[in-house]
Amino acid sequence: MVESSNKQKHLEFIQASIVRMSGNLFLLKGWSVTLTAALFALAAKDTNKAYMVVAYFPLLIFWCLDAYFLSMERRFRSLYEDVRKLQEDEIDFSMNTESYKSNPRNSWSAAMLSRTLITYYAGLALVMLGLSVIIK
Repeated sequence: MVESSNKQKHLEFIQASIVRMSGNLFLLKGWSVTLTAALFALAAKDTNKAYMVVAYFPLLIFWCLDAYFLSMERRFRSLYEDVRKLQEDEIDFSMNTESYKSNPRNSWSAAMLSRTLITYYAGLALVMLGLSVIIK
């Protein structure tokens, strides 16, 4: 019975990491909107076009960070699937996700170009572009 709880505990550890990565994704999206809105508000108030250009830099940084956390979340999901299939005596409580790095879906670039991140960040960039035209 103890062995069964070891597998369950290991899966709980992995799930906690997945939840943490998902939380990071959520926070980054919130910060990206907040910072972008603040920079555009400054640009409109001061009619300084430099703020609009500067707003694209954090957008790119947040997109890269978001992609990193999404790729890590995908790796932990792959680890979860493998641990789920292990026999009880094979549980070693490893949280190493390096072996899942080679899966193309788990790469940083695949995460960066995922439908969810492309839709969100390209949409935000288009809104920024539209606001730039309106403010001018």
